[in-house]
Amino acid sequence: MSGPVVAASRRLPAAAVLIAVLALSACATTPPTVPAASEPVPVVDVPVPPATEDVPPVAGPVAGAMPLTALPGWDHEDHLAAFNAWRTGCGVARDPAAAALCARARTLARRPVSPSDARAFLETGFVAVPAVTDDGGPGRLTAYFAPEYTARHQADAEYDAPVLGPPDDLVRRDGQTLQRRADGSTGPYPDRAVIEATPLTTAPLAWMRAEDLFFLQIQGSGYLTFADGGRARVAYAADNGAPFVGIARPMARDGLLPPNGTSGDAIRAWLAAHRGPGAGAVMALNPRYIFFRIDADDGGDPAGAAGIPLPARRAIAVDPAHWRYGDLVWLSADGGNLIGARGSYQGAAMALDTGSAIRGPVRADLYMGRGESAGAEAGAVRHPLRMWRLVPRPDGDSGDR
Repeated sequence: MSGPVVAASRRLPAAAVLIAVLALSACATTPPTVPAASEPVPVVDVPVPPATEDVPPVAGPVAGAMPLTALPGWDHEDHLAAFNAWRTGCGVARDPAAAALCARARTLARRPVSPSDARAFLETGFVAVPAVTDDGGPGRLTAYFAPEYTARHQADAEYDAPVLGPPDDLVRRDGQTLQRRADGSTGPYPDRAVIEATPLTTAPLAWMRAEDLFFLQIQGSGYLTFADGGRARVAYAADNGAPFVGIARPMARDGLLPPNGTSGDAIRAWLAAHRGPGAGAVMALNPRYIFFRIDADDGGDPAGAAGIPLPARRAIAVDPAHWRYGDLVWLSADGGNLIGARGSYQGAAMALDTGSAIRGPVRADLYMGRGESAGAEAGAVRHPLRMWRLVPRPDGDSGDR
């Protein structure tokens, strides 16, 4: 296996963009039976505070802990890749035991580390503790990526959707997003339909196809290539305060797409084919609107909520009410039902990001990387999920409880 969460059995991926982008789920909990219409969502579209202090560090023998060798798929893991992911991201861990283990990993890495060295380090350093849902059923795995789109510096017939920076009338107060009116009063900020119908008062950062901008807003960040060869990264800067509403389910309900054909690729293709009022009405079902900032493209991957670049296929977005940034996590997900879905995902990943729809103790959004191929796979990930927290092995804990 070349990476974490690598599909054990493979079917050809179909979706070209994320599905995790169009569903109320993109990061929300999944029922034991995955519904036909897929609804995933974004991850980096909201500024996220540090992981809550409600997640206690592990100290002393851990109830329910088991050795890593008992994890499903452990023998088939790329242990060196898992070790390197941990070593790269463990600096954000705040638990003293994790920090000490992180220091040991970085000391070890001063010399060449073999796959067997990496496996021994992980097996002697960690025990696995299962995460559980309230009902004991599976959670859900979705995936996301850093999209790459073409854009223009000036609008034309095709590139007519403006990429907007934060407007001057948007204010944040007491955790709410408000609009400052001309008379000095404030009220709820307008939804997507109103924003898109309002004449521009500032110059856009760029111009995109409407369906591409819609997907970019769901992802929260991405990369743009201009006709002159210039490249830029656009990243979340603010939002209008409206909740995210997935459009996959209503599109299936209204017969616009088949129930198991609501991948990101299928949704984007429909929006492109119906560009104008038809697509606009469907996109308006999601009232959430994202404003961006623009930076130079550094050629790497975007940073997650933990503040470090996301390693492809080794980073997940989680609910910070249940996980700490820097946690090492084991994922085991089987049985995706979307057209083009791979059969399973198993492997270790780092908790380095979060998103507005990621909720619950057994919920993860796997970062696939940047570009079209990453988006194609991400768009078909909607798998029942089991998760284990890999915690530093306390002194005297045999890991066989």
